[in-house]
Amino acid sequence: MRTTTEAIIGAVTGSLKARRSVLLGRYDAAGRLQYAGRSTTLSARFGRALGDVLARPAGTHPWQGCTFSAAWGTPRALDVVLVEPAVVLEVAVDVARDAVGRFRHPARPHRVRTDVDVTQVPLFG
Repeated sequence: MRTTTEAIIGAVTGSLKARRSVLLGRYDAAGRLQYAGRSTTLSARFGRALGDVLARPAGTHPWQGCTFSAAWGTPRALDVVLVEPAVVLEVAVDVARDAVGRFRHPARPHRVRTDVDVTQVPLFG
């Protein structure tokens, strides 16, 4: 079963000019940006559209020094580019979550939500 929800873009795979997927986050009750999951591969059109709204972090990023697994059960780390966590993305996700509360399956991007502030995104967990 799938549902539509919002998450914050915290990083991209590929590069800032050629985005392949996005890493999504949500703030927890303590105000820390937690990794919530990754998107499916972005269409070329959607990836280009994100270029207008994504930027490198203005200061220290909450995920600085973190590594992300390339796939379930693999030790290979994913190459990511951190972005300012200021963009909200509407995504379709499976209602299933892993043991810590992350999206269990890749999220399907729907649209950038310029009308939603990051503080309005549902909390992690």
